[in-house]
Amino acid sequence: MEHVTNSPFTLAACAEMIFTDRPFIERVERIAERGLQVEMWDWTTKDLEALAAVGADIGSMTGYISGTLTDDQGIEAFLSSARRSVEAAKVIGCPRLNFHGTGLGEGGIPVAKVETVTGAMWARAALTIEKLAAIGQEADVVFSLENLNLPTDHPGDPFSHPGDTRALVAAVDSPHVRMNLDLYHAQLGDGRLIDTCRESLPWIGEIQIADAPGRCQPGTGEICYRNVARALDQMGYDGVVAMEAFASADSDDALDDFITTFSDLD
Repeated sequence: MEHVTNSPFTLAACAEMIFTDRPFIERVERIAERGLQVEMWDWTTKDLEALAAVGADIGSMTGYISGTLTDDQGIEAFLSSARRSVEAAKVIGCPRLNFHGTGLGEGGIPVAKVETVTGAMWARAALTIEKLAAIGQEADVVFSLENLNLPTDHPGDPFSHPGDTRALVAAVDSPHVRMNLDLYHAQLGDGRLIDTCRESLPWIGEIQIADAPGRCQPGTGEICYRNVARALDQMGYDGVVAMEAFASADSDDALDDFITTFSDLD
């Protein structure tokens, strides 16, 4: 399929959050028709064979089903479900598999809330991610560790800040584990979006965006994404930028706003 060609980035959109009045397959088809890569979440709820038949470029999906990074039982569940996710990714040709500091339950609430991340937890998490990198290398996929925000959406999530995810990815130092730098979450948690992008650049596997507050498309909140886009282009980033956001009204209009913001940056 042909992608948007007037952007220096590969633009993508999350099918979980737009065209929500349509069946999932139709959402994927519509995003692909707009020249965008498609992202999705939990693959266990999807008809993978039907998705493969659409022929869309599906770039990212959730890379685990359950588990944690830091305790024996949770690690075993995490790595086992990561292997199952790799097999699912092969069906739809998905190259990036997303994961978090712990499993997320209903409404995005962590299944194992953590108030204080200890040094031992950091060490266990790095060792777990090293094993995940080996799974990624064997399957030729990239696992992407996403930062999340604590104040609004994901209280109690460990390794939630961009600096945390960057430290873990840099410590493992594998091309099969990268950062999924989510700028919506970063804005709610830390701010400093352009500086964070610059500091993280060597380890970024993709960037996700939504405006804040509200988690809708660019132009609906306080973030000047046009300046972020120009800064990313100037620092040499040419990877995926994905709109993981709700549409404030019409989904096609929201995609128009996103595409315009991240295209023709001169």
